[in-house]
Amino acid sequence: MSHAMTFSEYGTPEVLRLSEVAPPEPGPGQVRIRVRAASVNPLDMKIRSGLMAGTVPARFPVIPGLDAAGVVDAVGEGAERTVGDEVLGATVGGSYGEYALLDGPVTKPEALSWEVAASLVTVGRTAFRVLHQLGVQSGQTLLVHGAGGSVGVIAVQLAVARGISVIGTVGEHDIERVTALGATAVRYGDGWMERVMGVAPEGVDFVFDASGAGVLADSVALTGDSARVITIADMSAAQHSVRFSAGAADQGGESLPELVRLAADGKLIVPIWRIYRLTDAAQAHTDLEAHRNQGKAVLMP
Repeated sequence: MSHAMTFSEYGTPEVLRLSEVAPPEPGPGQVRIRVRAASVNPLDMKIRSGLMAGTVPARFPVIPGLDAAGVVDAVGEGAERTVGDEVLGATVGGSYGEYALLDGPVTKPEALSWEVAASLVTVGRTAFRVLHQLGVQSGQTLLVHGAGGSVGVIAVQLAVARGISVIGTVGEHDIERVTALGATAVRYGDGWMERVMGVAPEGVDFVFDASGAGVLADSVALTGDSARVITIADMSAAQHSVRFSAGAADQGGESLPELVRLAADGKLIVPIWRIYRLTDAAQAHTDLEAHRNQGKAVLMP
């Protein structure tokens, strides 16, 4: 038997409990890893609270978690990995445990820390996917709402590296950090639209909403076209004829290896805010729900 954090009912972070579970067995093409780090994502909390019950119904007990990095200790039929390989990727069946299953694992370079390796997966692929869906090109202007958040920070860096002019709405405490990444940072909240127009008098071409802070109507007005706005966080998207981008899939699966290369080469910064013990997963959820974090929260068994 092994240990994992599980929940058997929807609720507050306190429903998370340390449980004894059987180590998962890898299926065809899968590997089982001994988890060295697991990323905490906002979707984990939405699933745990029951907010996603209509679209992602739980089969209790649930082991939360989308991403992990670790050492291969069992290999399924046809998996092109060997025991002892250091890998990262999206998990099948949860990552908040001593063991996890990965589909399509990517090699973890030695230069990449365990916590960064685990933190790249969902947020990195999301940022990559949205930029592709928007079709924003070099020389154009992109507004990123929530540019100081885990997805926003990566989107800013990918866009700047592609020659895109980036404006990011952020909290006061993130202005310096996001500016250092090559974006023009403006304070979010009341008056954000005027502040954006002040630094981009010719307007913006596209808007990526990673905040879910009720900015869609003004973002559509700013671009003049709802097709130029995408959100990953505002469930009212359809009311504004705005696309809601969901899911981890990307074009051909090429994004994660590219993200890993960039991070290993020091060309992509993934801010790690705090590392928690696996048994402190409830505290990690509490802290993120209170928006205390400035970067990724990571669990380490």
